[in-house]
Amino acid sequence: MKNKILAITAGLLTAMALTACGKDPELTQFREEIDAFCTEISNIDTSINNVDAESDNAADELLGYLDQLDQDFKDFAALDFPTEFDYLESMADEASEYMTTAVQSYHDAFSNGGYNQLTADYAKENYARAYKRIQIIITFLHGEQPEDVNLTTEEATEEASSAE
Repeated sequence: MKNKILAITAGLLTAMALTACGKDPELTQFREEIDAFCTEISNIDTSINNVDAESDNAADELLGYLDQLDQDFKDFAALDFPTEFDYLESMADEASEYMTTAVQSYHDAFSNGGYNQLTADYAKENYARAYKRIQIIITFLHGEQPEDVNLTTEEATEEASSAE
């Protein structure tokens, strides 16, 4: 959750930073698209956090929001990055692929009226990987070097350590 908020905040800061780059229409359009993406994932995150877990339709409501999130990640990956940021497009594609896998896995975890914890854990890991890539992209767009460009999430690192 905190990582998503950081990504959104960084995205909004990036949008402001890109505005300062001049009146380049390509950068202005890209800034607007990044801003729209960050706003939309923030709205979906708020909606997900407001799902009443005790509700009879909580799983369906959650899955609906996740489907929206998956589409937003696909739209983000389809953005035409300005030339100076072309190197980030493959990471945007990876983020979208991880989110799609996460959402499909969440659907599987809640299938047949039950709940499969192992599938949900797999979904959560892919979800974290998708957001980690977004955070790295936004950090680069902000003109900074990410401190941790290791694309393995903390959860995957902890699992690997405990398996040794």
